[in-house]
Parts: sequence; structure tokens; C-alpha cells
Amino acid sequence: MVESSYYKKIIESLRKGVPPKRGVQEYSVGHDKLIDGIKKYLLDCISDTGIIRFVCGSWGSGKTHLFRLLTEVGCKENIAISTVELNATNTLLNKFNTIFAEIIRQIKSPHYYQNTEIEEELISFNSILQESYYYHCCGVRNKLDSITPQEHDKAVNNLMADRQIDIDFKKMVVSYWNTLREDAPDCIQKQDEIIQWFCGEGTIGQYRKKYGISKIITKENSKLMLQSLVNFLKFSGYKGLMILFDEAEQYYSIIRKSDLQQAHNNLLALINNIESLSGLILIYATTPDFFIDEKYGIQRYGALAGRIGKPEENRPPRAMDIIWNLDVVKFEKEQYFEVSKKIRDIYGRAYPDTADKLPDDAELMERVEELYGKNHSMSQMRFWRLFVIAIINILIDHVEGTLRTTDEITNEIIRKLKEDDL
Repeated sequence: MVESSYYKKIIESLRKGVPPKRGVQEYSVGHDKLIDGIKKYLLDCISDTGIIRFVCGSWGSGKTHLFRLLTEVGCKENIAISTVELNATNTLLNKFNTIFAEIIRQIKSPHYYQNTEIEEELISFNSILQESYYYHCCGVRNKLDSITPQEHDKAVNNLMADRQIDIDFKKMVVSYWNTLREDAPDCIQKQDEIIQWFCGEGTIGQYRKKYGISKIITKENSKLMLQSLVNFLKFSGYKGLMILFDEAEQYYSIIRKSDLQQAHNNLLALINNIESLSGLILIYATTPDFFIDEKYGIQRYGALAGRIGKPEENRPPRAMDIIWNLDVVKFEKEQYFEVSKKIRDIYGRAYPDTADKLPDDAELMERVEELYGKNHSMSQMRFWRLFVIAIINILIDHVEGTLRTTDEITNEIIRKLKEDDL
């Protein structure tokens, strides 16, 4: 049975108009066909080929919501997930080693995602290394009993025999596995040091003598190391890796032209080589300007524009499309009503003692109709935020027994949203 704290976190996020980190599937509507297609045509075949897709959407169009949804779907399909925000300071596509480091920092295994409440930087990759070790020692993700020397040697030999993984990558994994033995000295310090290597930190002098390796992760070899990471995840019993790239606002308009050219070159290289990277699916979320802006977008780079194309503007996105255009997804009143019922059910699970005080379908539909009447006066993306906050407030009003009109609720929400934007 799922604990009420899980549902309380969903309610708390929706109260602020923000998609929760977990539990988006509990109330999501409108993406069913796209998600079914992603499962059928993309996730089921990534063990044989690599795949790249682009998400096009204006700010607030639901890209974060879709990414949270894909995270949950990917984990259920036994795929590791890493969400990387591209920005002009720390994670630059023209310096792929910074991207690889962030992939390592943000990567989560399905087991980690489903069983860990608190997420801390780097700890999730520690978890993947540990899960892989126990998986090859005794066939489970968690340590059950002491690992025998024979089981340890079997795991190490299996890894070193895999020719699809870089030799130094394997040596650092084995060094980490050695820290998991019960008699390992200074294990925490060594684990931190090994994770730093995977993030491209330090110099070769720090690692060569201690770990017997010949290189560190650099801008030049980081794309090859990404392939080793994917192959290591497959070796560890996962179907593959899904990387969700979320482009920061005005990312391409901020960086220098020379860096922009290199970023476009790296993106084109990923597209050209993606089919050979079996087990990898890249989802790149950006704004319409990325596709049409002649100064900063891909239109200035003909080869890249030719490979990607432009967003489809006449129908909802399909899984087989190269670009999923969220701006053309329209929601009807019935879908808003469906969301309101799902949120009410989540609230009832979060606070079971309030179930008999929550509005029934007729009351909820009346409120949805009043809210839907305000849809024409604002953009769809801004209305979604207003809508979910309003529904939470309506539920709270019923529980507290102090009902306000829909206009009173929405006017207060709009005032607070305007203050937040200042």
C-alpha cells in the first residue's frame, strides 16, 4: 500500500502549480496516445538501437510535466534515467564532458527511483554501482548477506570480459566494488574519489598510480565514455539509459558564436551516431526558437536543420515524430474535469479523514465549468497552473467548511502569480 506521504507530496507540489517530482501519472491526461506510442515504438526497441527525439514547447507548455511522466514510464520499463539542464555556465553542449558529469550526477536507476525518498547529488550513481555489484554477485539489487570471495571474483571477471566497456571505466568500477567488501579500509573516501573520476574532476596524476588507469574523462573522450556508461547499465541488467535534456531559457542566445557552433556540431554528431548507441534514448526539450531562429537556432546550420526539421503544427505529437510539438496539444473541458477528479482522489488518499467532506462530481463539474470559462483570457499553459492551484483551493475550502466563489479563488491566485513574476 502506498503511504499517504506520497500523495501529500503530490498535493503540496500542485498547490504551488508545479509538477511533482514523483506521481505525475496519478493525475496526467492528454498524453496517453503519445506515451503508449513511446512504450511501443521507442522503449521496447532501445536494446537494439539508439533513439533521439526533440520536444518543442513554449515556456510553460508542459515540458517539465512530460519529463516527469517519461521518468516514471522509463523506470517502469527498467530504464535508468538522467535529467540534465543545459545552461550557459555549468552544462554546455559544446563541452560534452560537462554534460557527461551532470549525467553521472543526476542518473537514477529504476530501483533507486522507486525505493528512495531523499535524492542527493551523486548518491544515485553510487547506488547504480552498488546495485550492479550485488546483481552480479548474487542476482539481487540489495545486499542480503556477506559477499564471498568467489562471488566477488565472478562479478569482476564478468565485467572485465565485457569488451563493450572502456578499460579504464571498468577499472574504476572494480575499484569501487572493492570498497564494498567488508574489510575495505577508507571505503567512503575512496568511493568519493572514484565518483569524482566519473565526473571528470581532478588530474590523471591523482588516479594513475592509485587505480592503474591511463586517462581521465575529457571533452575529447566523453562521448565514448557515454557509450561505455550505457553498455555498463545494460551489463548491469537494465534495458538502457534515457537522458532528458532540458534547455535553460535563452541558452543559445547567451553563449558565444564559436561555442554555439561547437554545440551544434556535438548535437549533429549525436544525431549521426545515435543508431549505433544501442540502449540510449535522448530526449531534447527546447523552445520553438531553437527550430526557427535564424541567428541562434539550427537554421543557421543547414546540416543540423536538415536532420531535425521543423515542428508539426497541424496535429498532436506522435512517438515516431522526430519533434514532439507540445504547443499544438489542446485540452477540452472534459479533460480538465478528469484531472479535477484525479486530484480530488489524490487528496482523499493523502488525507483519508477528509474523504467525506470533498465535493462530489456534480459540484466539481460546476467549478470546472466556471474555471474553464476563464481559459480564453490567458494562454493554455498559464491556465493549467491556475487550474490545478484553484482545484486544490476548492478542495481545501470544502474540508475547512469556508467556501469561496470561483472568482474569489482565481483572483487571489492571479494576484499571487503576478507577485511571483515580479
